[in-house]
Amino acid sequence: MELSILDLYNDAGTFARGIIWTLVAMSVLALGTAVAKWVRLFRSTRQTAKFAPEFGRFLQEDQLDAAIALAEKQKISHVARVLGEALAEVKPLLRDRAAVTVADINSAERATERQMMILHAELKKGLGILATVGATAPFVGLLGTTMGIVNAFTGMAVSGSGGLAAISAGIAEALITTAFGLLVAIPAVWFYNYFQTRIDSITVEMTYTAKELIDYLIKSVGSEFGRSIFTKEFQTQKAASGSKPAT
Repeated sequence: MELSILDLYNDAGTFARGIIWTLVAMSVLALGTAVAKWVRLFRSTRQTAKFAPEFGRFLQEDQLDAAIALAEKQKISHVARVLGEALAEVKPLLRDRAAVTVADINSAERATERQMMILHAELKKGLGILATVGATAPFVGLLGTTMGIVNAFTGMAVSGSGGLAAISAGIAEALITTAFGLLVAIPAVWFYNYFQTRIDSITVEMTYTAKELIDYLIKSVGSEFGRSIFTKEFQTQKAASGSKPAT
């Protein structure tokens, strides 16, 4: 006799039905988290693809005001948010470029690091749900299977009849929860590994672009931003050391 899943569910006890609905809730939660995470990463990646070329062009043309304005407009792109934090640290000093010092560049670098930590935490939000569902769904299903088999053998003992035919329906009913648990867990694990790889790639992208911007600012400080200040300070220190009387 062939039994459909609906027949097995109708024949299931209260505990088995509770397990099935628990797995359904876990599946919906994992699927909703995966869809929201995919949309978040897709929008961020798409905005970054539009932002990066224009931002790079502004830097090549030395239009830092335009670059800052562009970064401030982007609220979704992960790269724009990181670079925007760095430029925000030196934005008040751009009117007097000679006032930008190494300390300001270090402050900008720390700002990018803080922003990357915040973004990394945001990007990883929800991965714990996928990991939990992927790790626990098989055990939840196994719990239903174990209790189903216990009920099947208990019913056999009460009826006094034995043999595989007497308990086959009960075992089939019990095993369906394990199968359902695996169906819930496998996609959750796939989603977790996929998003973990994507987030690692995005983290590398943020780190690379942040370092590139800091290098650009350092080179600018060494040339037009602050060479006069550093040269004056160096010359002052050299003159002071040269004027000291020999002992």
